[in-house]
Amino acid sequence: MGSKNFHTGLIADVEMPLLHTDSVSGDYSSGEACGAGLRISHMAPDTASLAIYPSTTAASSDAMPSTTLIYDDWYPALRSERLRGTKLATAMLLGIPLVLGRRGDGQIFALRDSCPHRGIPLSCGWFDGRQVTCKYHGWAFEPVSGQCREIPSLTPSDTLDPLKIFAGAFPCEERDGHAWVFVPRSGRGRVRGSDALPAVPEAPKFGVRYRSAHLTADLPCNVDHGIIGLMDPAHGPFVHQAWWWRSKQSIHEKEKHFEPIPEGFRMSAHAPSGNSAPYKLLGVYGEPIMTTIDFILPNRRYETIRCGAKWFSSLTTVTPTTANHCRIDVVAAWNIFFHVPLVTSIAKFFGNRFVRQDQVTMIQQAEGLKHNPSLMLIDDADRPAKWYFALKQARLEAADGQRATLHPMPGPVTLRWRS
Repeated sequence: MGSKNFHTGLIADVEMPLLHTDSVSGDYSSGEACGAGLRISHMAPDTASLAIYPSTTAASSDAMPSTTLIYDDWYPALRSERLRGTKLATAMLLGIPLVLGRRGDGQIFALRDSCPHRGIPLSCGWFDGRQVTCKYHGWAFEPVSGQCREIPSLTPSDTLDPLKIFAGAFPCEERDGHAWVFVPRSGRGRVRGSDALPAVPEAPKFGVRYRSAHLTADLPCNVDHGIIGLMDPAHGPFVHQAWWWRSKQSIHEKEKHFEPIPEGFRMSAHAPSGNSAPYKLLGVYGEPIMTTIDFILPNRRYETIRCGAKWFSSLTTVTPTTANHCRIDVVAAWNIFFHVPLVTSIAKFFGNRFVRQDQVTMIQQAEGLKHNPSLMLIDDADRPAKWYFALKQARLEAADGQRATLHPMPGPVTLRWRS
C-alpha cells in the first residue's frame, strides 16, 4: 500500500491521563486549498519490521516533511469562547486561513480569510454582528453563507449583481466548547450547513451532570506523525515517567483485543493497566473498571472509562493546521470525584504536564525529521499505525473514485507488546 506522509505516534494502550484538563455554487465563488503528499513504503500486515522511506524529493534541512490531507470532514478550529460580540478570530486549518466570529443571533461562522475581490484578509476589516466588511473597498458579506450584500463602488448603471458573489464560507458548528469547521475537498463547490454532512464530533456523555475540561498543544510535525504518536502504546513508560503516572520499571507485557469499526478500529473493553496511577484512584468506588478506546478517521481518538455509574470520557484530535504542522486538542467530561474540591484545577495541572511531555518529545523528534530519514514500523506495537495508514489510503483512493473503501482489518485481532 503506497500511503502518504507519516509522523510518529495514536490509540493503543496510550492511556492518557484519567483527568486531562479543564472544564460553491455562485457565479464568483472563491476556491479551496489542497494538501501536498508524502510517500510511505508498502506495508505488509505480517511484516515483522517495516522501513518507511522518505519521498524522492528530499526535504530541506529547515522544513518538516508534509503529508496528504483528508478533506470533506469536520476539524476543530479554535475554542468558541474566543468568539464574543463583534470580535473576529483567525485560525489555520489544512493550510486554509480562516476568520471566525459569532453573529448577533449566536450562530458561529467561518470564512476563508480572504476577500474574493483583491485578497486582503477579511479579518482586517469590520464585523457589526450581521456582516463582515472588507477594509479595502468596503465589500460586505453575510458571514454564514458568504454571500456579498454590498459593493459601495457600484453605480445604478452597473449590471453586476453582488448577491451572486460569495466569499469562501464553511459550515461551522459549536460542540464541547470548540468551533468545528467542515473543510470540503477542492472543487466540491459551495457547501451549505443544510447539506447532508457527517455528524459533528463530540466527547461521549452518559448523564446531564458532569464536569469538563480541555487542553491544546501545537506540534511541529505533520498530522500523520502526530496521530501515530497518539496511538503509540510503547512510549508511555519512557515519555511519561512521573511519580503520579508510571515509571520505566513498571513496564510489562500487555495483551489487547482490537476490532474493526467504520473508518477506524476499536480497542475492545478491557481493564486499564495496573501500572498507571490515575486509574488506580477509581478503585475507591469498589466497582470493576473498564476502558474502551476508538480511533476514527480522520484524526479522532475516543476513550471511555466506566466504573459502575461513574464515568470518564475524552475526545482527542490531532488537527492539521498546515501540511507539515498540527495541533492536539483534548476535551474531557466526567462525573467521577464530582464533589472533590479543586478537581478541575488538579486535572488541568496534571493534564497539561502529561501533554507537555508529548509535545517536548515531538519537538525533539522534529529536529531529526528535518533531514527526512528512513523510519520503521514494527509489529505488534506499531500495528495500529499500519491500520491508520491503510485506512487513510483507502479513504483517499475512494475520494478520488479509484475504488470502494476497504478496511485493512479482516476481523478481530489480538496484539501483544511490552509497555
